Amino acid sequence: MLTLSKFSVGVGDRFAHQAKAQLRAFIKLAEQGTTVVPVWNKSNREHLIIGSDPASVRAAADAAVRELGWTLPYHVDADHIRLETVDRFLTPSDFFTIDVADFIGKPTEPSAVQVFLGRHPELLGKISIAGVEAPFATTIAQLEQTAAKYLWAVQEAGRIYRHIAKAKGDGAFITEVSMDETDRPQTPPELLVILAAIADEKIPVQTLAPKFTGRFNKGVDYVGDIVQFEKEFNDDLAVLAHAIKQYGLPSNLKLSVHSGSDKFSIYAPIRRALRRFDAGVHIKTAGTTWLEELIGLAEAGGDGLELAKDIYRDAFDQAHELCAPYAAVIDINVKNLPTPEEVRRWSSAGYVAALRHDPKSPHFNPHVRQLLHVGYKVAAKMGDRYLKLLGQCESSIAENVTVNLYERHLKPLFGD
Repeated sequence: MLTLSKFSVGVGDRFAHQAKAQLRAFIKLAEQGTTVVPVWNKSNREHLIIGSDPASVRAAADAAVRELGWTLPYHVDADHIRLETVDRFLTPSDFFTIDVADFIGKPTEPSAVQVFLGRHPELLGKISIAGVEAPFATTIAQLEQTAAKYLWAVQEAGRIYRHIAKAKGDGAFITEVSMDETDRPQTPPELLVILAAIADEKIPVQTLAPKFTGRFNKGVDYVGDIVQFEKEFNDDLAVLAHAIKQYGLPSNLKLSVHSGSDKFSIYAPIRRALRRFDAGVHIKTAGTTWLEELIGLAEAGGDGLELAKDIYRDAFDQAHELCAPYAAVIDINVKNLPTPEEVRRWSSAGYVAALRHDPKSPHFNPHVRQLLHVGYKVAAKMGDRYLKLLGQCESSIAENVTVNLYERHLKPLFGD
């Protein structure tokens, strides 16, 4: 079976120009003695907005690996796919994030719930799990409610998995099941029910993306109770370790943290938990690279800075359209957004200071950062103008991409 390494990081590359700059960050970490595997990911929605094809992600990743001599594993993720979108990803991808969040809560046949509960009497009553402070205590009513909420979603994951396996062959790809884009976090007891159902579907899941407590807004730091997050993250790791033994799930099964880029305040709790359980993790850092492109353009000055300002102007004017698809994962106060006229007067340093994610800087503006994070559609509409300047400003952009990924993400999570 194609096996995902213990530590992996999903890297997005909206315009397929930064794969080498991203890979250099992984190489720097490997030179320090820590292996983290890059997984280039791009969703169907992003391909439709950019006008790109899944094969372009594979081509960019392969080229970067070849040119920089990376000899360790790497993967290409069909991110947030569903049954109706997966086919175009089948050839280039070897990692599939099966997104079934929209199926959570869809009615499950009562008979299916009863069959499931009859198959799993171990889920009822007091459940002691190594690493969890107190045993779980479940009632039949709670289990019926949880199974009714999640069984249909897990069954849909099974349908998608089998569709992929029919095309690619069992064991030829890595499977992630994603349930993060839903109304509330899954509790550890619910997670155990979900994992039992995944085992019943015979999905060889290697990474699971639940919804965690708190807000994981795009491009900015975690918002929520960090102490509570750390407790839940530890409990979830304990549940995964228990489920691996109880249900014969893959031994490398690990948690996946979606929208994991820039969540600086929870990196230390994640790191502590991983060490406590000797566990792996997958962190997705999709959109942060696109923002580093903008920072690199602004730093380059001249035409690069003018383009960055034009992108802000158009994003400001189209804010409602751009933000609507991401409403659940952004918090923008329009009163804290400068007008395009103000931004037009900014220097290169002023634009960079507002956008670069340095929480200690008095000039950092998280509202600007979130708006531009979802504003890549503006750059896509600019076509050759944007792509040509990526080439012209490559050195400035590449440095920012590498430093951001290495210094702000990989080192805090995995470095010595």
